[in-house]
Amino acid sequence: MHGPGQGAAKVRARRAFPRRFRTAGWREGYRFLLVGACRAAFILACLTLCGPPAASGAEDDGGTRAEKAAYLYKFAPFVDWPDPTAEFPSGKFRICVVGDRPFDDVLDRAVQGHTIGGRPIVVQPFAGVTGNPGCSVMFVAGHDAQSVAQTLAAVRGSPVLTVTDGAEGPDDSGIINFVVEDSRVRFEINAQAAAANRLTISSKLLSLATRVTGREQAQ
Repeated sequence: MHGPGQGAAKVRARRAFPRRFRTAGWREGYRFLLVGACRAAFILACLTLCGPPAASGAEDDGGTRAEKAAYLYKFAPFVDWPDPTAEFPSGKFRICVVGDRPFDDVLDRAVQGHTIGGRPIVVQPFAGVTGNPGCSVMFVAGHDAQSVAQTLAAVRGSPVLTVTDGAEGPDDSGIINFVVEDSRVRFEINAQAAAANRLTISSKLLSLATRVTGREQAQ
């Protein structure tokens, strides 16, 4: 016989422990814990992607450049390319910088030692392009010989993630456009431009953007 206190304790224990653990056995319990751990890891990844506040004063330029450089490969897990050959041209994850080189060697250092899907990341500069030269991600900086708008037009429809910085108009804005708000590096997303390039942006990444345009047109 158990006293009233013991019975109440058992009821509290059952309420505290998920029913599916008690009824479905250890395998179901293991799956429950695994899903919970994956969700926690994903949230942590999202928070890491947001990055720390940009530095201020004399360090602002170098600090924001480093953050933007890191974003260029951190976007990859949140983007679906139409096929592996589009994501990994020549078996590599290629980040192209078209026009001026605002990152200097910051981008090369940022990607060093990192991989995407087990594939190496390479950085390749271009003065201009007439189509997609085999890029997974293309940062469009613009140049006297080829404007940002001209570069974006040249790769429109190709499965490449275009990224711009501080664009003021739709013709100068890539699929992702960097902005600095409250001393933080953030980004906007053009869902219609992503669909035009046959890319699918994760809803999680969309939720992190400060602004998302073209949702209805992309559907």
